[in-house]
Amino acid sequence: MKTDLNEIEATLRGILKSHVPTLRVRKDEKTVLELCGKKEVMQGKQKVDGFYFGSVVPKPTDIRLYYFPIYTHPTEFAPSDELKKCLEGKSCFHIKKLSPELETEITEMVAKGVALYDKEGLI
Repeated sequence: MKTDLNEIEATLRGILKSHVPTLRVRKDEKTVLELCGKKEVMQGKQKVDGFYFGSVVPKPTDIRLYYFPIYTHPTEFAPSDELKKCLEGKSCFHIKKLSPELETEITEMVAKGVALYDKEGLI
């Protein structure tokens, strides 16, 4: 079980970055890692240079994982009870502890989101 926030942040960053070059890093700063698609697409009514995919944002008491596919395709995901407890709102997970099972679930969830977005031509 990972409880050190720096270790949790590094793990979540690694999970997202493992999908580069399918995804593109838009921001990689101390305060945020943000990934998006690599091609121009419509996001809502705006044309964007890359469809937003997700972010990792460290906070004083937890690490936030913003995961847009669970917002755009909610019926495609069935989070476990452990992951549901971390979900605040529709697409933001507040991670304070990272069990091996939760890490595996997040890894699989991110891979599924990449596959969904790729299939729909969003990334």
